[in-house]
Amino acid sequence: MAQLHVDVNLKGNTKNGDNVRTADDIEECDFSKLLDKPRPLNIDRQRSCDERSLNELSIGLSPHLSCRNSDAFSRIIDHIDYVHSPIAGRKSGFNTPRSHVNVFEPHPTVAEAWDALRRSLVYFRGQPVGTIAALDNSEEELNYDQVFVRDFVPSALAFLMNGEPEIVKNFILKTLRLQSWEKKIDRFQLGEGVMPASFKVLHDPVRNYETLIADFGESAIGRVAPVDSGFWWIILLRAYTRSTGDSSLAEMPECQKGMRLILSLCLSEGFDTFPTLLCADGCCMIDRRMGVYGHPIEIQALFFMALRCALLLLKQDNEGKEFIERISKRLHALSYHIRSYFWLDLKQLNDIYRYKTEEYSHTAVNKFNVIPDSLPEWVFDFMPLRGGYFIGNVSPARMDFRWFCLGNCIAILSSLATPEQSTAIMDLIESRWEELVGEMPLKVCYPAIESHEWRIVTGCDPKNTRWSYHNGGSWPVLLWLLTAACIKTGRPQIARNAIELAETRLLKDNWPEYYDGKVGRYIGKQARKFQTWSVAGYLVAKMMLEDPSHLGMVALEEDKQMKPLMKRSNSWTF
Repeated sequence: MAQLHVDVNLKGNTKNGDNVRTADDIEECDFSKLLDKPRPLNIDRQRSCDERSLNELSIGLSPHLSCRNSDAFSRIIDHIDYVHSPIAGRKSGFNTPRSHVNVFEPHPTVAEAWDALRRSLVYFRGQPVGTIAALDNSEEELNYDQVFVRDFVPSALAFLMNGEPEIVKNFILKTLRLQSWEKKIDRFQLGEGVMPASFKVLHDPVRNYETLIADFGESAIGRVAPVDSGFWWIILLRAYTRSTGDSSLAEMPECQKGMRLILSLCLSEGFDTFPTLLCADGCCMIDRRMGVYGHPIEIQALFFMALRCALLLLKQDNEGKEFIERISKRLHALSYHIRSYFWLDLKQLNDIYRYKTEEYSHTAVNKFNVIPDSLPEWVFDFMPLRGGYFIGNVSPARMDFRWFCLGNCIAILSSLATPEQSTAIMDLIESRWEELVGEMPLKVCYPAIESHEWRIVTGCDPKNTRWSYHNGGSWPVLLWLLTAACIKTGRPQIARNAIELAETRLLKDNWPEYYDGKVGRYIGKQARKFQTWSVAGYLVAKMMLEDPSHLGMVALEEDKQMKPLMKRSNSWTF
């Protein structure tokens, strides 16, 4: 993999590439510089979509992150040379990726993780097209033997970081082909742009012929079509373009059309008075009934990031220009709405506590008519003096105050969160380490719902009992999202501490899908082992810490033009 080499004297006797810079070496400095650095995997690289001029995009993307020592970091970054490791440009087969110039002694878990990831590869007519959800043969397979769009993302990032982009390219093209299929569920036809939740390869031994079978929700538990698959597909296309420097894939007419079809679904105008996207329960990673219907933060953050990625990838032809204009307008409205109404810190919590109800007219403060008595008791103890987060959902007369990890991390990576809000989210994680990280990172949501509320919200779902699965379970895959957010905010030590916790058990426990209990102490009661995205999430987190320039694949700079004039605090700081 590509490494960072330092020619200046930093933290000891570093000279002429004998040491490698890591995220920990540059703690609490300006990581926006990392987003500007291309990854030279291809020597004769084409111009990346991300490298278009700001004028071409008709929207300003100004890099800015708070930094306590930005001048010093700027002097350091000028001396950092991004070079191509001789091992990164070739296929490594079943060998464990390891750079000859890497001075780090790899953790033994890394080698086992790469072996597990490669064993999960799925081939279609001789070419790798993805990774299956889990290799656990001890349980009924259900759909864990399929390639899921959202599950493959961390696998794809691992392969990209290791200089193996062909697998990702094959996946992007195959899922694009599946998108064009006719999609019917019980005689009802889905939107043309819907991406599959998953697919599998069927082999006909008689004819010695392979075909792909896609699931658009007609076979899924609960029969819910995935909203997030299309967003992850666009985000992955941008990561591929950013990693390889090759924009030819994104510029293919088929990929351009695929993006426009996805955007047509989510940018359509209707009865909504909010810029957020109205979603069914179970249409995202929280794939069982968990009360996330309406406008869940996970989907809104992914929506925002996909729109920003599409803005960079769409060609400025007649069709593309129309979408670019629509995206720009939606981004401004969406960022204002989420930053204003989904944000919660101590001051905002106190404001809601004192809300008046039944307010009418444009001057209303309590715009969603939230009843103060509906505030849950736990949120008063959970909210630290310093810090904040984006709550789970905002709807008329209802606010879901639960913490959702994926939505908050994506908000940081996409710059949906302002720099101040990003810092506050990191402060919250540090302040509530026991609750959100515990003994096995990382809580998918907090807190768990239980008793009578559990019966009503989940429909008595036996898999979603308290502190299990999607009801407060701990998911190792979230390590890569936490690590990326930590690096972007200049807090890599938070990620390192979380990874070290995971390394004490992940390999020994055979890579479970999730863990149970208030602090993640027990392997999930129905968790599959050898869960591929648990493996890949760990690898991506490790590689990001080792080479922070990988952050550019999954992070976007702040766009100051979308920064609203906030009438309430961004965080409670001193």
